[in-house]
Amino acid sequence: MEYKEAYRWGAEELSQAGIEESRLDARLLLEYVCHTDRNTLLAHGDRRVEQEEQKRFEELIARRKARVPLQQLTGVQEFMGLEFQVDEHVLIPRQDTECLVEEVMRFSQDGNRILDMCTGSGCILLSLLHYSNACKGVGADISPEALRVAHSNACRIEKLERPVPWEKDTVRFVESDLFSRISDEKFDLIVSNPPYIVSSVIPTLMEEVKNHEPLLALDGKEDGLFFYGRIIEESRAFLVKEGRLFFEIGFDQGEAVSNLMKKAGFDEVTVVKDLAGLDRVVHGIWMG
Repeated sequence: MEYKEAYRWGAEELSQAGIEESRLDARLLLEYVCHTDRNTLLAHGDRRVEQEEQKRFEELIARRKARVPLQQLTGVQEFMGLEFQVDEHVLIPRQDTECLVEEVMRFSQDGNRILDMCTGSGCILLSLLHYSNACKGVGADISPEALRVAHSNACRIEKLERPVPWEKDTVRFVESDLFSRISDEKFDLIVSNPPYIVSSVIPTLMEEVKNHEPLLALDGKEDGLFFYGRIIEESRAFLVKEGRLFFEIGFDQGEAVSNLMKKAGFDEVTVVKDLAGLDRVVHGIWMG
């Protein structure tokens, strides 16, 4: 089979299965299997697809038709211009979350100590460390499987060139139920993208999300605010004076999370909108 024929077949299979971005997904899976790039389809469409490549491509198309996320099939997802490893144990990094990272970067300074609560793949913390100088960070998560992915990503990001190389203790990961196993150290910045989806809403999510991403990282309990409340309450003991707490939030949670932070004594509580104009980030300052 020629390369362009394989692509057309894959795109048609996915389209018939109701995959919204069937052509894009087919192209990316073909490139993944054949170790090619997007120019191959345009310039070398008559390239022969080897038998083993075709077999693997057909297997991946079948899994994508079964709603396995594309990123879990290829094992990677780009975030903040960096490539992160992902699997079924971590949330797939989303563009919306880049708004959180960018907002934290507005307030971060060289040498800051950063805690990423519910770190998952580590994409938030590792992006912050990569684009800063002499900062150090801790990523905490209750899932040991997620932390293995985060550690792998740290090894990948650490190898990238930067003006100031990482020190040996630049980043570490802790298996912890929120703050239960965090030491007595203080942080300048605490950032979190906690589980915030209302439990009753989860069955209505896309199959790719509800069937293949970790429920532990999605379920925000009855009102979606459970983890915000706990993190806000407990974070105060781990922030330096004038330290800042940052959250990603659901589009309809800005007022609720803001009120929780204000009641807990945070000042300058601010809601930030994403590129779509939806509430996406809440942050405030702890005066101690």
